[in-house]
Amino acid sequence: MDKSNLRRELNAARASLTPEQLRANATKVRETLLDQPWVQMAGLVACYWSVGTEPETHGLVFALWKHGATVILPVLQADNDLDWAVYDGPDTLAPGRFGIMEPIDARRGVDAVRTAALVIVPALAVDRRTGVRLGRGGGSYDRALDRVGPNVPTVALLHEGELRDDVPSEPHDRHVRFAVTPAGLTRLM
Repeated sequence: MDKSNLRRELNAARASLTPEQLRANATKVRETLLDQPWVQMAGLVACYWSVGTEPETHGLVFALWKHGATVILPVLQADNDLDWAVYDGPDTLAPGRFGIMEPIDARRGVDAVRTAALVIVPALAVDRRTGVRLGRGGGSYDRALDRVGPNVPTVALLHEGELRDDVPSEPHDRHVRFAVTPAGLTRLM
């Protein structure tokens, strides 16, 4: 299946999830992730502020911040690359490009993700064999993941059925080392 058709299929499946299912999935994903010692010890975490039917990260970002981690969130630039800024609580966000909430703190630059001890990214699907993630098609997170060191845990948050064996890839696609679904954590590499 090509990327466009797979994206359509996955977005349709996400659209069929009820608000109750989305909340339950978010809770399971957040608890699974927060139970990992390497997550608990991460001092600087790059994450994202979820939108729509993405696995919800608002509670995760807040929990990481309350437990003492410095959390940086992306700021989408005009060229679709990601700048980063520090999250300092729920009152420090404002709508950015496309209405996506982003921190109002000073921008840290596209290379700020290099300093993260943990990187959590969105994905529509991840290939369980290779760790290649399928995003929305803008390449923003592929560029960000390209800046992350080889030993830094990179994690994609998914709904059930999105960890697959058939995710198409191209040379620019980047992989993640872990995927978290409501069923649990999967090490990919």
